[in-house]
Amino acid sequence: MELIQTIEQWAWIGWLVLILVFLVIEMLTLDFTFLMLSIGGLAGLVTDLVGAPIWLQVIVAAGVAAILVLVLRPPLLRRLRRGEDPTPSNVDALIGLGGTVVSSVGAHGGQVKLANGDVWTARAESGELEPGARIRVSRIDGATAVVRSDSPDPLIAPEDPRV
Repeated sequence: MELIQTIEQWAWIGWLVLILVFLVIEMLTLDFTFLMLSIGGLAGLVTDLVGAPIWLQVIVAAGVAAILVLVLRPPLLRRLRRGEDPTPSNVDALIGLGGTVVSSVGAHGGQVKLANGDVWTARAESGELEPGARIRVSRIDGATAVVRSDSPDPLIAPEDPRV
């Protein structure tokens, strides 16, 4: 019984430490989750200063944090990200990009030239793709493009009518 009284007597220090830890983590992640948890901890601290028992402090802190995470965090994230450029970049920009096979592409390797001019080592999703075949990038696996056939016929250079 004495232990519980000691914990309740010094609980405000625990709440302050918890709030500070959550704020430091929030500064590192910038995701608003730990900010909401620290505000919940602040609510727990306030209930401690009012004189509520420890079980009520924990319930109030958890309830406030849960409400903030579920209600306040989503609109804050939308507002924060509304100015972002929605255009995919880096590897994401390569997904769905077309190209042609440079050297035979099978399950273990080959090369493709993508529509953006880059030459990538590639692996076929299924089957074997011959040089000149049109492909489409399905995903990027490390430094290898995983490709699928984009048409059944290989690309054939048009004949020059002047010849």
